[in-house]
Amino acid sequence: MDEKSLIDRLPDSVAARVRSLKTRDGVVTVILDGSGLDASTRADLEGAVRDLVGQAEGVSEVRVAVMADKPAAPVIIAVGSGKGGVGKSTLTANLAVALARMGRKVGLVDADIYGPSQPTLLDTEGVRPEARGEKLVPVQSRFGVSMLSMGHLVEPGKALAWRGPMASGALGQLIDAHWDGIEVLLLDLPPGTGDVQITMLQKHRPAGAVIVSTPQDLALIDAQRAAELFAKGPVPVIGLVENMAGYTCPHCGEVSDPFGRGGVESAAQAAGLPFLGRIPLTLSLREASDAGKPPAAGDGEVASVFAAIAGKVSDWLDKRAA
Repeated sequence: MDEKSLIDRLPDSVAARVRSLKTRDGVVTVILDGSGLDASTRADLEGAVRDLVGQAEGVSEVRVAVMADKPAAPVIIAVGSGKGGVGKSTLTANLAVALARMGRKVGLVDADIYGPSQPTLLDTEGVRPEARGEKLVPVQSRFGVSMLSMGHLVEPGKALAWRGPMASGALGQLIDAHWDGIEVLLLDLPPGTGDVQITMLQKHRPAGAVIVSTPQDLALIDAQRAAELFAKGPVPVIGLVENMAGYTCPHCGEVSDPFGRGGVESAAQAAGLPFLGRIPLTLSLREASDAGKPPAAGDGEVASVFAAIAGKVSDWLDKRAA
């Protein structure tokens, strides 16, 4: 009785699912790949192997284990910018909500360790995540988005005086959490190209990145630096978003562009990158964000803008999976 002869007793379709077969003192241990099989088919497979192997001479016992499908890891998308104050966190929160409304299973990591804002944006302030084993269990927002943030782990308003390695370690704990069933995981990165961004690229390679900028020249220069960082990853840039483009006066209705307009779209075209959309500068967006009511969860013009951007990201996910 040898291992090859035992495997040869099995039909080809069954033998192809043998991950391991070991024999010792008449006891045969078989591990089978049950990927793509329902519970009933797995049971039939186990029974067939037990019968066919058990009939071999010298076999006193057959132990069979059918391994279930390994949960697919979520697709990680980083949302970054070269500088602060361009609305990156607001975009990330609303993009997550808009994707969830499309039926995607969405998770969000607030990787801005020193200035977490997602608990405010998604109305989960004061909520503390539980731990299961050595991993955190994400907090569930009321907008269908699972999330984790340093804001869930420290007292509100408390400053973190951490050096780079400590911040990078904290980011790892947020990403390596129990993201069971999550399809896409958005990372709201801090501004710049420092330790947190480099650690993320090295240890938690995102599948793609979205870059946010205002139209002004200074912000565009920093956004280009962020794009260069992702390119070195290499992490493909899904596209660029122009924020704070166009302000409608609530009194006269006139539209003005205090930060300029079209600069991000032009930069995207020059770099050969997709332009995902333009978000207006509105008082209602700011007020809703401060109140933990992301506009993407409702209706109206701003909700439609976020839905359109999310649609392009969703299309990218579909093409990637094809």
